[in-house]
Parts: sequence; structure tokens; C-alpha cells
Amino acid sequence: MIPLLGIAAWSGTGKTTLLKKLIPELCARGIRPGLIKHTHHDMDVDKPGKDSYELRKAGAAQTLVASQQRWALMTETPEEPKLDLTYLVSRMDASTLDMVLVEGFKHEAVAKIMLFREGCGRNKEELTIDEHVVAVASDVPLMVDVPLLDINDIPQIAAFILRWLKQ
Repeated sequence: MIPLLGIAAWSGTGKTTLLKKLIPELCARGIRPGLIKHTHHDMDVDKPGKDSYELRKAGAAQTLVASQQRWALMTETPEEPKLDLTYLVSRMDASTLDMVLVEGFKHEAVAKIMLFREGCGRNKEELTIDEHVVAVASDVPLMVDVPLLDINDIPQIAAFILRWLKQ
């Protein structure tokens, strides 16, 4: 199975900001990352008025939109009680990936790097380190029993991930 590594934190800590810098760094080091992002919002990658949107809204359970540059599969899940990370990963083409980064899904039983940023409305005492946390990336010193990374040092975080992948 393809390695999964979660990037987990409270909202507003900078998960997406970190990933926007980390993904190019991993690519530069020869790693082909995939990404699964959890959102709590009613999201839609399609736009009203577009043919694919209208056909999907007409009742298509799955709609695949394709061009020469990319394709996207949209699957309607009105009866699904909750997102299933294992199922979502199984939809990805593992032959083109070395790992999958997972933004959110902080309660899933996958390896994860927890983020902590001072001034984001949470106290460091609230940081929960469970058996799935392989490291913490923070902008302040913390007393933790896992490796502590500098949240602003992208090369350091990428190097940690490469070591983690080799284990």
C-alpha cells in the first residue's frame, strides 16, 4: 500500500500554506506526492452552467471530465455517512505516486505530522500527540516525545519525510 502521511492541525494553523511549499520541495527531491484534502465545506469543483455540472446535476452518479492536461472524477455520495480515507486512497493511481499527503483527517489512524503555530488561538497544552504522530512542526519550542521540526524550515521537514519514507 502507498504510504500515507497526514498533515494535521487546528483550522488556521497553516496546513495548506505548509503544503504549498512542501510539495515542490518533495518533487525537487524526486518524490511524487499525491494529496487528499478534507474540507468541512459543501465543496464543488464544477461550475453551474458548465455542461459537466448540468449533466451531473441531471443525475449522473459519477462524472469524469477530461482534457489533454488533466482529468477529474466527481462522485456523488449523498448516502455516505462519513468520508472513508482508505477508499479515497484506493481511487488514486499508486503507480504514479511515492506517497500521499493527507490534509485534515486528523482523527484517522495514519502517520501524521502535527502542526502548531503560536498565535493561532490554541495553547500548546492542547496539542494532542497520539501513537500516530511521527513528528510535530512548530514555530515555538515544545516538549514532545517525537521529533520537533521547525514549521518554517521546509527543507528540514522534507528531509524528515524522506527519512520517514525509508523506514
